[in-house]
Amino acid sequence: MKNFSKSLLIPIAIKTMDIITILATAIATSTPLIFASIGETITERAGVINLSAEGTILMSAMTGFAVAKFSNSLLLGFAAAALVGAAIALVVAVGAITLKQSQVSIGFVLALMCSDLSSFLGNPVVRVEGITVPSFKIPVLESIPVFGKLLFQSDLLVYSSYILILGSWFYFYRTQGGLILRTVGEQPSAAFARGTNVIKMRYIYTLLGGALMGIAGAAFSLDFKAGWSHRHTAGYGWIALAIVIFGGWNPLRVALGAYLFGILQSLASVAQSAIPEVPTQVFNTAPFVLMILMLAMTSGEWLDRLISALPRSLKQGILNTVRTTPPASLGKVFDQD
Repeated sequence: MKNFSKSLLIPIAIKTMDIITILATAIATSTPLIFASIGETITERAGVINLSAEGTILMSAMTGFAVAKFSNSLLLGFAAAALVGAAIALVVAVGAITLKQSQVSIGFVLALMCSDLSSFLGNPVVRVEGITVPSFKIPVLESIPVFGKLLFQSDLLVYSSYILILGSWFYFYRTQGGLILRTVGEQPSAAFARGTNVIKMRYIYTLLGGALMGIAGAAFSLDFKAGWSHRHTAGYGWIALAIVIFGGWNPLRVALGAYLFGILQSLASVAQSAIPEVPTQVFNTAPFVLMILMLAMTSGEWLDRLISALPRSLKQGILNTVRTTPPASLGKVFDQD
């Protein structure tokens, strides 16, 4: 009864806090997931599944932090992390595209191997201080009511994520290159018939997606969760993969999923402060559980039954909004010869 009465304090705690500050924090903490999930979206749109995200992010986080600390350069740290991400993605590409092996198996093995390898190689820099991404406000834009504090009082990494979201959406749906990318993932035979080198395109986009995952890892260790420790970003790689499915392989929806996860994390912190008697592990895992439930809700057969009960004029619009359909040739081997 005592815990129940305490739970009633959650809405009060949220109301008494600055909602804009909570949302701004959610946006900032979601930034690494933006890079990782959009990187995976690009890869999967080209027809390749890179399930090494968990290991890639951990390995890149460790590498980026170590390089930035010993070189005293954030630029070198992020560059090293991007190279690590691209190198792991190259292994996926060679195994899946050239050797035509199981993409799922390769990804899982790399995820496990790189996770353990990051802990082993990262021992010398565990819990040591390093440099972090500085914050700065964008002149003029920071003064805009509400949106100024929400969007333009953060750091370069957050501002870059805005460009990545809009830029990837524009590229996907408003450029010839984006059309080719989507065709390579949907109908590679048709793309090849029109003169596109499908194998080359898949290699390029797999490496690009891996590099973005690498940047996501460095974003964790040099910004969001500054520093390095064993399993420093444990779980976020799997969440990034789930967000891609939740977002229907659309950059805008994928970004929305990442921000939603950030909001869930912020609300979990508020709830933890309001009910200190509840173990912290409950609130730490709650956003992950809720994200999985939302993924199941947007992918299950029961959703079709629910929508079928709606008026005909609403069915198609709602289906297009919530239903997620993977690229038709995702994970399938393409023999260009």
